[in-house]
Amino acid sequence: MGVIGLGGRGQDLLQQAILPRAEVAITALCDRYQDRVDDTAAKVKAAGIVSEPALFTDAYACLESGTMDAVLISTSWEEHIPLACRALELGIAVAMEVGGAYSERELWTLVEVYEKTRTPFMFMENCCFGRDELMVLNMVKQGILGEVVHCAGGYLHDLRDEIAGGEQNRHYRLENYLHRNTENYPTHEIGPIARVLDLNRGNRMLTLTSVASRAAGMTEYLEQNDDTYPELKGRIFRQGDVVSTTITCAGGQTIHITLDTTLPRYYSRGFTVSGTKGMYCEENQSIFLDSEESHRKAHFSWRAQWGNVENYRGDFDHPIWQAFLADEVRGGHGGMDWLEFDAFFEALKSGEPMPIDVYDAASWMVISVLAEQSIALGGQPMAFPDFTRGRWIAH
Repeated sequence: MGVIGLGGRGQDLLQQAILPRAEVAITALCDRYQDRVDDTAAKVKAAGIVSEPALFTDAYACLESGTMDAVLISTSWEEHIPLACRALELGIAVAMEVGGAYSERELWTLVEVYEKTRTPFMFMENCCFGRDELMVLNMVKQGILGEVVHCAGGYLHDLRDEIAGGEQNRHYRLENYLHRNTENYPTHEIGPIARVLDLNRGNRMLTLTSVASRAAGMTEYLEQNDDTYPELKGRIFRQGDVVSTTITCAGGQTIHITLDTTLPRYYSRGFTVSGTKGMYCEENQSIFLDSEESHRKAHFSWRAQWGNVENYRGDFDHPIWQAFLADEVRGGHGGMDWLEFDAFFEALKSGEPMPIDVYDAASWMVISVLAEQSIALGGQPMAFPDFTRGRWIAH
C-alpha cells in the first residue's frame, strides 16, 4: 500500500490503522512537502518495518511507480478525485479520505472512471463505523424505532485555530474558508444517515436547500490573536459561521445537517434519528422509546435519562462492535478508523463490493457543490444528480 498525503490525517491513519497490520506492507510514501515525507519515513522505520518504502513528492509519479496494489489518498480536498481517478486507471485500489467536492463534473468523472475500470474504491467515512451510529442502525433494522421519518446531524467542531494556522501548518482548510461559502464537510453524519435511510439502496436524496449565516467568527478570532496570525490581518472570510442544509428523500424522509466550525463551541456530530416508535439523540446520549412507560412519563424531565444509551448496549450493540470489543481495541477515533480499514482490506481480499462505494462518495460529496449554489441563490432548492442512473431503485 502507498499513502499520498502525509499531513495530520494521513500520518494518523498510517500509524494507528495501517502499520499495525502484518499483512499490509507500506511500499510508498508521498507528500508535496519533503519534510513530511522524511518525517513519516522515519516513523515507519521506527515502527520496525524492515523494507523501506519508496519516497515521492509528486503524487502522479508515486501512483505510476508500480510500487503498490492499493493507495490511501489523504491529501487536500481538491486533490482527492483527480488522484483517485488516476489510481483507478492504473488498477490501484483506492481508499479515499472524505471531504466535499467542487463540481458535479468531477464526480461524474469519478463514477465513469470506476465503471470503466471496476478497480476497487472505498470512501473512507469513519463515522459510518462509530459505535453509536452502528448501534442505532441495528435498532432501525430491527424496527425498534419504527418507521424513520427524519434524521439530523452535522460537523459541529471549533476549528478556528486550525483554519487560522493554515499557512504555518500548510493546511487546506484556510483557502477554502477564505474563498468558499458552503457545507464543506458534509459526510460525517450523512454517511451514517445514508445507512439508516438506505440511500442509494432503495432510496435516494432528491433536493437540497442551504442557507448560511454571516461570517463573523474568524474575523473576531483573528482580531483577538493578531500577533499570532499577522499574515491574515484584514483578510475577508467568505465561509458562513453556521450553514444549515435541509434535504428531501425519495422515500419521503427529511434530513437536516449543520456545519458549525468557526464559533466557540463543544464538539458534536448531532446525530439524531426520529421514528414512529422512538428516537435517538447523540447530544444527550439518550434513546426514547414509546414502548417504555418510564420514558413517556419522563418526557418533561428527560435530563434524568441522559446517557441511557448504555442500557441498550447489551441488546443492540452492532455485531461489528461486539467482535471488536472482544478483541484488543485499536486504532484512531475510538476504533472507527481501525474498523473502516478492516472493511477496506476485507473487501479487497474477498473480492466483495466495498461497503461505502463510489456512488455513495459521489452523492455525499455533491452536497458541497449543491449547497454552494443554493446559498448563492438565497436558499433556492437544488436537485441531486442520480449517480446510480436509476440503479438505486433495484435494491
